[in-house]
Amino acid sequence: MPKFLRIGVHQSNVSGYTSKAWCVRRVGSAVFLKWGAVEVHGAGDGRRVYWTRLPQEKTVRCGTVQRAQDYAKAAIARRRNHRYEPLAGPIALQRRSAERGAELRQALATILIVDIVGSTAKAAKLGDARWTKIMGHYYAAVRKELKSSRGKEVVTTGDGILATFKAPAAGIGCATAIRQAVRTLGLDIRVGLHAGEYKVSGGEMVGLAFHIGTRVAAKARAGEVLVSSAVKDLMAQSEIQFRDHGVHQLKGVPARWRLFRVED
Repeated sequence: MPKFLRIGVHQSNVSGYTSKAWCVRRVGSAVFLKWGAVEVHGAGDGRRVYWTRLPQEKTVRCGTVQRAQDYAKAAIARRRNHRYEPLAGPIALQRRSAERGAELRQALATILIVDIVGSTAKAAKLGDARWTKIMGHYYAAVRKELKSSRGKEVVTTGDGILATFKAPAAGIGCATAIRQAVRTLGLDIRVGLHAGEYKVSGGEMVGLAFHIGTRVAAKARAGEVLVSSAVKDLMAQSEIQFRDHGVHQLKGVPARWRLFRVED
């Protein structure tokens, strides 16, 4: 059964991040559809996906096998055009109660969000095969810089990565290194950084700070590295130069935030 996971981090996450999964299965002249909200925990091969509630289901009886094949093919194509990625692993019905009851502990970190600018248009122009190859090089380059800067990858979001750093200077240095590295692939990125507290439960990271970082990144233009005032305040003794980027209302985030652009 082909399965797809919608790319992106939803602003109302309560644990890991929430998204939407969609599944299709053809049996003879009938097509069976299943979809609903999911929680995603972890990254890469260790990623786990859970339905947050029982998924919705629908059966489409097409009359002939050919019509069913055409229907399923068109449905899959629509998912690919709506920022979904193929999902290889299973979708579990619910998380184990022991995981939900894990004790929370607080931590402080600099949070980095990297996002490719215009990725959908580039993917459509290059085609699936070439785009997949470029994305492989992209993630390899990003993870190389994360390793060099001692950053910790939290989750991938289709064409972006969320990571944490113990020191804001390391996060900023990593961001500028990633920006330079991916230019050789013909890609432009936008980057946002925020410093704040989050909670760790069973090895998973939860907190508003991640959503603020995502919103800071959304305010950046191609090639820009933006930081929140929380990051800037921690860099008072640094030689890194910042330019005031104004006060912004971040979608879904309380209060207004002053942002700063990292100068080359």
